[in-house]
Amino acid sequence: MFKKNLLGLALSALSLGAQAHQLWLEQDASGPVRVYVGDADDHPDGGEDIAKLVATTRILLPGGKNAQGPMKVTQDHLEAAGTPAGDVRATNDQVFKPWKTKDGQTKAAIFSARAGRSETKAGLDYEFVPVSANGKVFNVTFRGQVLADKRVTVVSPDKWTMTLKTDASGRVEVPLREKGRYILISNHDADPVGDVEIADQKIQKLGYVTTLSFVVR
Repeated sequence: MFKKNLLGLALSALSLGAQAHQLWLEQDASGPVRVYVGDADDHPDGGEDIAKLVATTRILLPGGKNAQGPMKVTQDHLEAAGTPAGDVRATNDQVFKPWKTKDGQTKAAIFSARAGRSETKAGLDYEFVPVSANGKVFNVTFRGQVLADKRVTVVSPDKWTMTLKTDASGRVEVPLREKGRYILISNHDADPVGDVEIADQKIQKLGYVTTLSFVVR
């Protein structure tokens, strides 16, 4: 019984870890795109935890094209070359390896991120989409559908956090109290569409974590 309890605690900790971690992007003007993983309201991961993600991180340039060329590894982030004007996106499905849930299903975490709020359409499965370019009202969309009553965490430039929820139409308005970089975070669980394999394992459940970062000047 003791061993079973320990296993249950370990699985719960892994699931909570996936929800507590985020992948987010930071970019200034058209300079390098910085890819961070960790706690957006606290501090990013570093060292080997970030270096190991080079091979599995995908950068999408404005227009949906894949970024070309190797990413640079720094102490606490990955760095990709500068991009044309527009919103940049990134995904990684192996920040954590797939794990077994309490009911025996294999689950994986899909981390996605977007920097910028100029485009009013989605380019990822799970994403914050501005209602108007550079506005403060966002739809939370999953596979093209808006999600009502969805929890959203706002991290301000001063690192205060606020928890909001989308309304019945899937929208959330973010209070922009000061200048600087904001990060929006949301989680969502879903079933895979068709056969999905991640890290050579067949996946029965998916947990999505998405972020949006933008700068108020």
